[in-house]
Amino acid sequence: MENLVLFGGSFDPIHLGHLRIASAASFLLNADVVFIPSKNPRWKDPAVNIRHRLNMLRLAINQKGVSGSIISDFEVKSDTDVNYTIDTIRHFLKKFPHKKFYLLIGTDQVNKFHQWREPKQISHLVQIIYVSRPGFSVNLENVTKYKMEKLDFEESGEVASKDIRQLKSLDVPSSVLDYIEKHHLYFLDKLKNVLPLKRYEHSLSVAKLARRIAFHNRLSLESKAYIAGLLHDLAKGKSKEELVSIMEKEYPNYLHLPPFAYHQFVGVYLAKDLFNIEDEEILEAIKFHATGKKEMSVLGKIIYSADKIDPLRQFKSGNLIKKCYRDCQEGFLTVLKANKEYLLSVHKDINNELTKACMDYYLTKGD
Repeated sequence: MENLVLFGGSFDPIHLGHLRIASAASFLLNADVVFIPSKNPRWKDPAVNIRHRLNMLRLAINQKGVSGSIISDFEVKSDTDVNYTIDTIRHFLKKFPHKKFYLLIGTDQVNKFHQWREPKQISHLVQIIYVSRPGFSVNLENVTKYKMEKLDFEESGEVASKDIRQLKSLDVPSSVLDYIEKHHLYFLDKLKNVLPLKRYEHSLSVAKLARRIAFHNRLSLESKAYIAGLLHDLAKGKSKEELVSIMEKEYPNYLHLPPFAYHQFVGVYLAKDLFNIEDEEILEAIKFHATGKKEMSVLGKIIYSADKIDPLRQFKSGNLIKKCYRDCQEGFLTVLKANKEYLLSVHKDINNELTKACMDYYLTKGD
């Protein structure tokens, strides 16, 4: 194509909002899109190094490919500590002198564009286009002064890379999430420092299984299932004394329950405190994942099941997993029944008020 869109950013990490915007720009402007990852962004410190960010960008584009898109390593390979957009633009103008160039930026950068290096010159060399970004109003003075045009696209989704890093969103291609898991980046790096290694591995395995159960059941709960599964055992790194101390302050009404149940309540406290989780559905799924309770939510049933049939546990759970894939409601009942039989066989408690209520409600009366 004769038009090129320059799309720079830290891409820390690349998310589906970036890709939706790039696809829209390519279509609406009849242009190829050049993704230009910043080595050392001027306005922010990247959470992970450029190698990881570049790898995730490649994976995302290979999986979700934007037509005609390419990745430029011009800024990555530059010798300067900080890259300036004006220099990048001049590089591409020299390389492709006969093409028309667009510079794609977000509303946050529109508002501080007057602070960029040579902003007036940039506006003379390229057509600046911008997209709306959730939470930002537009500096119309900059829009007028630098002759910016708004891209007629409002469907990027309310997602930012910061949301991914902080486990508030999982709006990334599956290949990027796989990479984050493989290299323990962002929220996983944080979780790995909270839990013992085996408990961390179990939590990640439960998260992945819970997400797959939601997917196979065609539920719009994939992200919530992953987050709840990942954080369900968050309190397992705490000592008995720490658990009791938090229970006394935060959940005194549940202190009479067997100590094995404490971690599910303290897990809710830590999910709020360490990961700023506010979603009540996620928090409730964590809160009763060990004991269960009567009238559980669909998400609660998924987390209960995924925890009990985690492939890393020392028994063959393949058939139970398949049942949950086919129907998470019926699968939950099968898992609950199997868990009751197991607990009775090893003389473990099933008579605490929550577990008893759960088993009586679902196994006696039915769902």
